[in-house]
Amino acid sequence: MTTIARAAAVSPDALRETFSHFPQAVALIGAEVDGTPLGLVASTVTAGVSLDPPLISVAVQTTSSTWPLLRAAPTLGVSLLGAHQSLLVRQLASKDRASRFSGIDPVITTDGALTIPGSPAHLWTRLYNEVEAGDHTVALLEILDTNSLEGTDVRADDPPNTDALVFHRSEFKGMTAP
Repeated sequence: MTTIARAAAVSPDALRETFSHFPQAVALIGAEVDGTPLGLVASTVTAGVSLDPPLISVAVQTTSSTWPLLRAAPTLGVSLLGAHQSLLVRQLASKDRASRFSGIDPVITTDGALTIPGSPAHLWTRLYNEVEAGDHTVALLEILDTNSLEGTDVRADDPPNTDALVFHRSEFKGMTAP
């Protein structure tokens, strides 16, 4: 048996490094608010929180200036981003909110949920509940509908890219199913 001494407090840098070993899916949470497309990139989405009711969770920094606008939207689109969208993620996560959607033609439902075309999967959700959790807010989103490229009709010469985009070891990486 080995006995070790633990630190009295874990530093944020040590936590980031430790958490970086755990790949996390990358998603865009989006809505059109007052005629403007808004979205935030999250790598803290947890799928399958509940099947009845169907829920996912996302942790949002309390300092986010986008979440207070999104949380008031009647519905939210969730685009589970693909490996082929890694460059797009940096644009969507830009501090310059006005240029996040430059050159992007998002799909917007009649009730304002916004998704990114070409993403391997989409969910349409609404805010179910929120829990304050330290420097984050954990938002529970109720799933209203879903769609994924897997199994959909596509042209043979243009197959969907269903490889997931994950954030792992502080980098965006593609994760391919066998």
